[in-house]
Order: sequence, then structure tokens, then C-alpha cells
Amino acid sequence: METGETIKAELLRLERYAQNVPGDFHCCAEDPENGYPFVYISDRFLEILGWEREEFAAKFNNRYTALLHPDDLAAGLRYRNAENSGAYAQEGDSIFRLLGKNGYRWVSSAANRIVWHGDGYIVATVTDITPYMELREKLEQQNRTQREALESANHNLLRMMQQMEKQKAQFAQTAARNMEKEKHYRQRLNRDALTGTYNRRYYEEVVRNNIGPSCIALMDIDDFKICNDTYGHHAGDLALETVAKAVRGCIRETDLLIRYGGDEFLLVLPGIPADYLRTKLEQIRAAVQKAVVPGYPHFRLSLSIGGAMQTLADPMENVVRRADLLMYQAKNHKDAVAVDTQDSRLAAQEQVLEEKPVILLVDDSMMNRMMLTSILGEDYRILEAENGKRCLELLQTEAGQISLVLLDINMPVMDGFEVLRTMNTNHTIEDVPVIMISSDDSEEAIRKAYELGASDYVNRPFDAKIVYRRVSNTIKLYAKQRRLVQMVSDQIRAREKNTDVLVGVLSQIVEFRNGESGSHVRHIRIITETLLHRLMELTSRYELTPEQQDNIPLASALHDIGKIGIDEAILNKPGKLTAEEFAVIKTHSMLGAEMLHKTENFAEQPLLQTAYEIARWHHERWDGKGYPDGLKGDDIPISAQLVSMADVYDALTSERCYKKAFPHETAVQMITDGECGAFNPLLIQCLLDVQGELKQEILQW
Repeated sequence: METGETIKAELLRLERYAQNVPGDFHCCAEDPENGYPFVYISDRFLEILGWEREEFAAKFNNRYTALLHPDDLAAGLRYRNAENSGAYAQEGDSIFRLLGKNGYRWVSSAANRIVWHGDGYIVATVTDITPYMELREKLEQQNRTQREALESANHNLLRMMQQMEKQKAQFAQTAARNMEKEKHYRQRLNRDALTGTYNRRYYEEVVRNNIGPSCIALMDIDDFKICNDTYGHHAGDLALETVAKAVRGCIRETDLLIRYGGDEFLLVLPGIPADYLRTKLEQIRAAVQKAVVPGYPHFRLSLSIGGAMQTLADPMENVVRRADLLMYQAKNHKDAVAVDTQDSRLAAQEQVLEEKPVILLVDDSMMNRMMLTSILGEDYRILEAENGKRCLELLQTEAGQISLVLLDINMPVMDGFEVLRTMNTNHTIEDVPVIMISSDDSEEAIRKAYELGASDYVNRPFDAKIVYRRVSNTIKLYAKQRRLVQMVSDQIRAREKNTDVLVGVLSQIVEFRNGESGSHVRHIRIITETLLHRLMELTSRYELTPEQQDNIPLASALHDIGKIGIDEAILNKPGKLTAEEFAVIKTHSMLGAEMLHKTENFAEQPLLQTAYEIARWHHERWDGKGYPDGLKGDDIPISAQLVSMADVYDALTSERCYKKAFPHETAVQMITDGECGAFNPLLIQCLLDVQGELKQEILQW
């Protein structure tokens, strides 16, 4: 049996060994009920935890379990019983936290149970791994943060994809609606606003290029001018609507009814038999004759109709000209139908093949007419008239066929000067050249003839070769002029079409950036055109040329072009704008004006000048309280006044990101009550006059 001295020596040797063990070393009694009291603690153990020995003993009463973090009891006591101590070799060190002076420290511990002198003890070492654990925690936190960021990014990406799919569907719906609206708008462009028939634009752009077989008919309302003069333009408009309705009741959906001129309609009947032509046109004539103009029961309608057949070889223009000649034949009787027979078609074909220009000789002397016929008859087809009245009749019945008139001055019934005056009045002089041929060689007669529009003057007696040469040169000159006019007209139409397309594209860009559909631009143009048309009927205060009347609706599409230079965040803000944001928005009028003013050839382009007026001043108000220049009354160009009212009306009746659409009646009431600023009283009257038409437009938008 060992003595006390022997035990002390062994303890001393054990202590020396423990102090030299790397890391910490401690020994606890196997007494769980008292918290595994320490038997021995190395200096290194205390150094790791930051405790002084006396302080440690006083604070924890030498209990091992008092050092353990509450969450780490299982790991700290893992190998402190006989059952678990044998598993150390397989499972390795335990990792847990011990309470230090400055907080808990992470340690890695190796422990084992021993029996010494019959008592059980737990011997263990600990290694400070706090820096490693803090780094691991930091890395895990970074990983968590990255995972959360990735999950958030995935969530946002998924949401964006869902939004994109939603926007894609909305865009597809918007595109479909816009296509439908574009189709409707194109239909409106090709429709006559009054009668609902196709208009002259549609003929020029589409029907003019049609090929046969078809029946082509020109229809003229008899005595229409008398109707207008007697009953007023309102009655004339009702008469046109009544005629159009009656004709539509007699034709198929595939047939084309076109308002060709003021009181003329062109009818295209594809594929009907030639022997059925007169029957169909008589049916139309009878239907119109029975029609009653609403409110004017005593006014009787009638049509003079000329019909011609178009074969595969016939250009549309030639057939229309032929139908026009037949219509004038029908007008000699009124309420009549004239169609081309087989004989007349053959004669017309022979005439075309011969390609002989027609000359009308007007002289009361048969001898003079015979002399001129002998000079010109070989190369020209000759028509004769013995006085001025007969001359005018032939000019009407042979309209479009006569290439030149040789006109005497002194004649019975109507002299040559009176013929010239009449030709000036009905504008025939613009299409048919006139050479005066007379024995009156006075300076006064010659000057008067030229002042009334004569192209040349030949004195009697004349040289046959000189007469022939002057006639030939004049006809060639006018033929060349007509070709040039046609060429220029075609170029102007093409240019107008291209301008219309480009303005439309540019305005669509502005509206897309403004977060609105392109329908706003179309609405503004239609409303502006409607108000302008009524204004021209209502007053002569504004002397607008036909070109200006065409330019104003077209240029209206560029009224907000300055918004290209405004921040989209402000343009598309759904809520109410701040004072600073509204000040930025107001700059768009000057921005747009400056853009247009800087365009090339601004000074020579009336369309750009009109667009400048509209862009700069369409937010001015009649009482001077608008912007940017505070213009008042008619100091504001009428173009800008029209677009201003159209813009306000469309803004009220259309849905925006910041408001719902108002009904038509509410919008009109707000404008007339001055809730949207002051407007020209004439324009307010125009708005009230056309509000029924505008309401119908809204229902179709």
C-alpha cells in the first residue's frame, strides 16, 4: 500500500507533466452531482479563459459545469462517464464553449476517464479554436447572406419573368387593338365623312388601278346647286346623304360607291353582265327619284347617270372619262340614264386607235369653217358650232375630248368674248386652249382676248401654214402641260402619303415614350379635322388656304413632340405631379418648337411652320393664362387653338395612368364651363355643333 509521501511525489510528478502538455490540461473528479469539481487546473487552461486562479476558484467554486455554455452541456460532458469515454477513439474531440473572463471561448477538448487509487477522474485537454470558429461563423454568415441574395434574385427574376409574360400578353392585346384601330382609321381616311361612301382619295389610291371586267357609272345630282342656293347647305348635305343611302340600297356589298366630286358619285359594279347594265342603273335612278330628303318633302331628287363597261384591256381612267361623257349626255334630259352600246364602244375604240385630237371650230360663217376644215381636217377631228352658245354646249357634252377651240369674235347669239368669260367662270379655259381667229386686228380686241385667257390670236386673212403650225404647237404645248400636271400630281400624292406615314411614325414614337397608345394621335387628328371643318362653315374670320386646312390636321400629330426631351419617370408618373415636375413637363412645348425650328428648310416648309405653331402654343388659353408665352385671344394661331381643344377633349374622354375616362357629356360640359381653361367662343360653338359626331367617334374608339 502506497504511503502519503509516495502519493504526494506522484502528484508532483503529474503536475510537472501537466504543465508541459501542449495546450491546457485539467483534471476533474468523477462527481456529476457536484458539477465535476476540478482537482487540477493548468496555468494554460486559466490563460486561455483569461482568469486569475484565485478569481476562478471564487467565482465558479471549482465546478467544471459552471464553465459550460448552456447550449453546449451535452458536448462538454460527452466523455465524462464510463459509458461514453470509450467512444473517443472513434468520434474524436468534442467542440463546445467555456466561459472566459471576456466571454465564451470555443475549445476543442479531448477527455478520458481514469481510476486512480480507487477513485474515478476525468483528465482532459482543451485547445482554443475561437479564431477558427469566428472565421467559420463569418463564412457561414456570408454564405447565408449570399443564399438569401440568390434566393431574392431568383424570386425577383421569377417575378420579372411573370411581369414580362403579363406585359407580353398586354402588348399583344394592345397591338391587336391598335391594329383594329389602325384599320378603322384607314377606313375613315378612305370614307367620306358626310355620306359614308368611299372618297376621292380611295379612288386615286386604290380603285384607279382596278382592272375589269366591271361596270363603271358616274352619277350627278340634277340641279344640286339650286338646292344649295334655295334651301341652304344643310339641305344639300341631307340630299347627298339621301342619294347615297338610296344607291346603297340597290347595290351589293362587293360594289363600290365613291363620292367622286361635290355632287357626283362613281359606282363600280364588278362582274355584272353588259346587258344588265342599263337595268341596274335604271333601278338606281328610280330609287333616288322616290327618295325623300328628311325635312324637305317638296324637294325632289333625280340623277343623270352615264354607264360604261370596263374590259380587261381598258384602263380605269379611260372608262371613267367615257362614263363622264355619257353622264353629260344624260344631263341634257335630266333624270336619265345613258350607257355605251356596242356601236359606241367600237366607235370609241376606232377613235382611240386613230388618236386624232378634236378641234372645235366656232364661227357664224360656214365658208370660214369649211376653209379651216380643209386645212386641219386631215390630222384632226373637227367639230363645228355656228355661235357661242352652241360652242358652250359642245364643250359640255364633249368634255375631256376637245383639244382646242378656234373662236371667232363677232357672232350672233353669243360673241367670242362672252364665250371666253363663261369659260373663265366654269374654269374650262384652264383645260382647253383657245385661239382667237378674227378680221378685227385692233389693239384693243387683241389685248382683251389675251386678258380673257386666249392662248393665241390669228388675223384674217391668214396663211394656211401659219394657222396649221399655231394650232399644232398649241395642242402639243397643252398636251405636254397636262402630262406634266399629271406627273406632278402623282408625285405630290406620293409625297403627301410619305409625309403622312413619317409624321405618323414620329408621333407614335412620342406617344410610346409617353406611355400612351398611338390612338391619342389619331384621335387628335380626327377631332381637329372635325372642328376645323365646322369652323370653316361657321365663319370667314380665319382665311385659311386649302393647303393650310390640309396641314393643320396632319401637323396636329406632332403637338407633343417636345416630350421626347422629358424624363420618362415624370411623363409616366401615375400620381399627381409636384410643382417642380409640372414645371419640367411645361417645357415640352418650347422643346418641340425648337426641334421643329431647327429642321432643314423650315422657312420653306408650310407644314413644319404649322407644326411649330401647334407644338409651341397648343397650351395657350383664350384668356392669356396658358403657357409658354401667355398669348391671349386671336394672338394664338388658330391651328394651335384647334389642337388645344382637341387635346383637352381627348384627354378627358380617354383613360390615362392617372385617371379614368370621362363620358362625352361630362367632357363637353367641363370644357364649356371653363374647368379646363378658357377657349375661343367660336370653337366652343363648333364643339357643341359637332358633339353628336364626336360622341359616335368615342363609341368606335
